[in-house]
Amino acid sequence: MTSAVPTPQPALLPPCPLDAVRSKVDSALALGRSLVLQAEPGAGKSTRLPLWLLAAPWLRQHDKQGRILLLEPRRVAARALARYLARALDEDVGRTVGLRMRDETRVSHATKLEVLTEGVLTRLLQADPQLTDTACVIFDEFHERSLTSDTGLALCLESQAALRPDLRLVVMSATLDAAPVAALLGNCPVVTCPGRAYPVDIRYLPPRPETTGSPGGAPLLWRHMAAVIGELCRTEPGGLLAFLPGAGEIRQVAALLEGRLPPHTDLYPLYGNLSPQAQDAALAPSPPGRRKVVLATAIAETSLTIDGVRMVVDCGLARLARFDPASGLTRLVTERVSLAGAVQRAGRAGRTEPGLCCRLWCHAEDHGLRPTARPEILEADLCGLTLQLAVWGAEPTALPWLDPPPAAALTAARQTLQRLGALDPRGRATALGRRMAALPLDPRPARMLLGAQDQGHGPLACCLAALLAERDPLARAEAPQRAAGSIMRENSADLGKRLDWLCRPARAGRQDRSPLSDGMGHGGGAQARLRRQALRLAGLLRLKEDIFAVAAADHKHAGPVLAQGWPELTAQRQTRDGAPDAVGGARPGVTYLMRCGRAARLPAADSLSRSPFLAIAVADGASPHCRIRLAAPLEAGDLTALFNEEMVTEEHVAVSPSGQVTARRQTRLDALLLEDVPLPRPASELCAAALCDYVRHRGLNALPWGAAARQWRARVALLRDLEGEPWPDLSDAALLTGLETWLTPALAGCTALTDLNAEALSTALHSLLPGQLGRRLAQAAPTHWQVPSGALRPIVYGDDGGPWLAAKLQEFFGCVQTPAIADGRVPLTLHLNSPAGRPLQITRDLPHFWRHGYPAVRAEMRGRYPRHPWPEDPTTAPATALSAKRMAARTAKKG
Repeated sequence: MTSAVPTPQPALLPPCPLDAVRSKVDSALALGRSLVLQAEPGAGKSTRLPLWLLAAPWLRQHDKQGRILLLEPRRVAARALARYLARALDEDVGRTVGLRMRDETRVSHATKLEVLTEGVLTRLLQADPQLTDTACVIFDEFHERSLTSDTGLALCLESQAALRPDLRLVVMSATLDAAPVAALLGNCPVVTCPGRAYPVDIRYLPPRPETTGSPGGAPLLWRHMAAVIGELCRTEPGGLLAFLPGAGEIRQVAALLEGRLPPHTDLYPLYGNLSPQAQDAALAPSPPGRRKVVLATAIAETSLTIDGVRMVVDCGLARLARFDPASGLTRLVTERVSLAGAVQRAGRAGRTEPGLCCRLWCHAEDHGLRPTARPEILEADLCGLTLQLAVWGAEPTALPWLDPPPAAALTAARQTLQRLGALDPRGRATALGRRMAALPLDPRPARMLLGAQDQGHGPLACCLAALLAERDPLARAEAPQRAAGSIMRENSADLGKRLDWLCRPARAGRQDRSPLSDGMGHGGGAQARLRRQALRLAGLLRLKEDIFAVAAADHKHAGPVLAQGWPELTAQRQTRDGAPDAVGGARPGVTYLMRCGRAARLPAADSLSRSPFLAIAVADGASPHCRIRLAAPLEAGDLTALFNEEMVTEEHVAVSPSGQVTARRQTRLDALLLEDVPLPRPASELCAAALCDYVRHRGLNALPWGAAARQWRARVALLRDLEGEPWPDLSDAALLTGLETWLTPALAGCTALTDLNAEALSTALHSLLPGQLGRRLAQAAPTHWQVPSGALRPIVYGDDGGPWLAAKLQEFFGCVQTPAIADGRVPLTLHLNSPAGRPLQITRDLPHFWRHGYPAVRAEMRGRYPRHPWPEDPTTAPATALSAKRMAARTAKKG
């Protein structure tokens, strides 16, 4: 038997534009499984439709009424919406309307409508893929396209298709392009609701260069924003909501507004890391006679109605996380808001009465705005998604996505998860990976937590995970508050200092005041909030001891514990030239090299800057050097204990420009050089390989070529050109390609290229020629030729003009044919020289020279060299290298 569902109180639900399409919504969900609802801001999507569905007949088709799950992108919106819906039923949160977030759960057996943050849905699906007892899942503000909402919708569609055909899915948004979503949901109906609750007047007020005002060097835009807010508060009634990119800018504008707001005006911040109490204060109605100015980040864009606010001032900027798969780092970037985001922001001014929105840019700039923000799935670190899908048992590419995850980011995520031990080589979730996925943490802190628990450091890991669960709480304190604590004065990246602060008991009545409040008089309670998170994690690990006392005593292990979750960000201190720095020194900035190969910087004044190694948890991705934000010190022994199996020790050799081999034994952990020891005499094979590499880069001219070796190569090359195979290719390219094959034997025992002599090089070359070809080489391409005078003259190979030899012209008397080699196929080029050795003629056609060139040479040279024979017919004269007188003497002697 089903329990009665409370009826919304009409007095608590004033009319809204969405009322006009209720019948269409009811009809669509009665007939089908899915619906896309597109309605402008203020139409009542979040506040009306969930309450309507509580009375839908299809909820009560089973023995008990099915649940409705309402997903909100942000915790502050989920908390505020749950209160609003419960109040409309005249109940408290936890009865018909429940709330379920990572750090807060308020549900009961009577709960029929649960407001969830998006990440909770994934864990519910992992625990119960059928979503038993759930009749409908509503995705609110889907245009924000968060990674968790895209993932939740994909998994719900999988469940709907395979396990729950009766599960209804509703996607709601003000600015979403409805057609692709409707197609993804099986071409489901689209219900649109035009019109706002109240009209909003849009004004464009760009800053002007002459805008001046507050001291302190604040950027022009923030001075201009403060001036606009002050002017509106003096001239317009009602509350005001201003949009800024981050908490730092909120603090700057708040300081500029100090003393410039009219009396009875309260100033409130609103951003994600504020305590629930501070967020509630920003959202609560102002007391009678007072009004509020709320300085907010993008968390106030959607699903929030701030009572009394009728003015919006939009700076036009948003701060977004961008993941770089190549480095594995995520960086925060400030970008222009999308046009859809600007529409959402303006809509905040028309929720309760006609409003005004002042945009701090030119109207023409609207045309340059991106229509919608890029989906987070295209920009984010996908480690969490990849692990959840591995546990789910689905390939990411097989799921129904509106925008599929990028292949590069998926590959980087798999590699990271395999390094963490969460996935096996085939990409399947390991037992450790399933334990990690069951924790309400991202994979890295989850791995840190489980690894530390196994090593007896569970309390310490719980405290570190709590500190890392949100942006650095200490970074929120500005200069006036920093004097309250040495941590803020130093602004160190040391997580150990934050750990000491977290574990230190707060003084009664002064819990977390000035340094870690929001900086505007509204206590943030950061320490209390983070301690609750740490205790929640300790409960999951079933730790019974006082975790803060244990963690404080165990703080020296913070680095090794941290490195288990962020192993590739383990970093080593470097010197100016990029080498590891063993001693350190005072410099304006200190560079650390991370395992992933990226450089990161610390200010020299940071207490961590003298640590030889760091376990980094947070570093921004700016280039060329990212900034280390949160880290803990490590020692060399910690790296050995953590990563010994991943370390590689090798002997490395290098060759100096002069060809001298040096060798070192190096131990590396990816990009980190942990040990570098010189070796007196490296192994012969390492020297040979290094010298071969040196020759390959410098070219063959680096070798000690002798004339004989060069000639031998040219002779072989000649016969290869004539006869082809099996003559080997001895060109430069071929010799360099096979360098190790023929040169290595000649380099045995060499530690420098100067140890290799020409004779050894020639021997190495000759090894390339089979033995039978050696005899053929000597016969077909001889090294010398016997000229007619009887003398052996060397043949020179390798010139462009072909092989040639030189001798005195008289040594060729009586020769009527041009000498040739290679079985007569290659005539020799003859350099016919004078008796003094100067060339008289170069020819490859000796008979032609005798007939046509010799008479002129004879006429000119016989007077210059009268002591040498110059016969009229050289073809019949005896060849000689002697003068005429010595020839006559030799003839007389013989006679």
